[in-house]
Amino acid sequence: MTAAGALIIKMVIAAFSGMGAATVCHPLDVIRVQMQTSGSTYNSAGEAARGIYKNDGLKDGLYAGVSAAYLRQWLYGSCRIGIYAYLLENAQNANIAAGLEKNAIPLSSKMLMGLTSGGIGSFIGTPSELALVRMSNDKKLPVDQRRNYNGVGNCIARIAKEEGAPALFTGAPATVLRACLLSACAMGITSEIKMRLSKSGHFGEGGKAFGGVPMLFCATLVSSFCANTVANPFDVVKSRMQSSAAEYGSMVDCFVKTVADEGVLKLWSGFVPAFLKLAPYTVISLLLTDYITKIITGKEAL
Repeated sequence: MTAAGALIIKMVIAAFSGMGAATVCHPLDVIRVQMQTSGSTYNSAGEAARGIYKNDGLKDGLYAGVSAAYLRQWLYGSCRIGIYAYLLENAQNANIAAGLEKNAIPLSSKMLMGLTSGGIGSFIGTPSELALVRMSNDKKLPVDQRRNYNGVGNCIARIAKEEGAPALFTGAPATVLRACLLSACAMGITSEIKMRLSKSGHFGEGGKAFGGVPMLFCATLVSSFCANTVANPFDVVKSRMQSSAAEYGSMVDCFVKTVADEGVLKLWSGFVPAFLKLAPYTVISLLLTDYITKIITGKEAL
């Protein structure tokens, strides 16, 4: 198989795996966005979940914008996991060819792979990320200000028509920076901890006990906390700029106004739902990626 073919297969597998994870975790994304955008009256994730469900129900509330979340997996998720898996496999093969231990790859190199894959995917996926934020937050707006998108295609088409094609990349700098930091931690640290736990023998021989779920859960729990801690401020800025770009002149302007008006801790609003979403999302998507990859290629993905 050619290198291009191998990369495409990994990206397609990652996209389907991400869709499975998004189906389970999307309500937490809606809660996160509504807590992070300006004018939010929610003081906790639980309060936000109850309020959103009470006001708009499941389909139009907690699952608002799920079509954008699926598109996001084909644009962003496919790159973030697919390119990372491709780069990691190449590094492992290079080690084998050099007579080194297969997984003797520095954490810094793994994090650089995650940063690269996340940066590429986030830029390509910015329009779907914008649609996800707009659709997730639409019901929170006053009735006369709601855009009432009827799907991700309608949302993207209307943004391009009403605001101009460049508007589809609103918040791109914050989106890319957030994704680079998040992916570097989520992918790189997960691989590193998974390798160390596998060698420790605490999760069975080679970490295969229970299909590797406990080991992967522990690895993603730590990496998700690290990823959210460093990426959440950019997540808040991204959500605010994409929800109402007219309020802010730039990413820096959004940072300054948010801190000045609401305090520095506002940059970590939505941390709980973001963390609660990323951990199971990463577990589900990576498990599915690994399982599907084994069926198709006979090899592990990560």
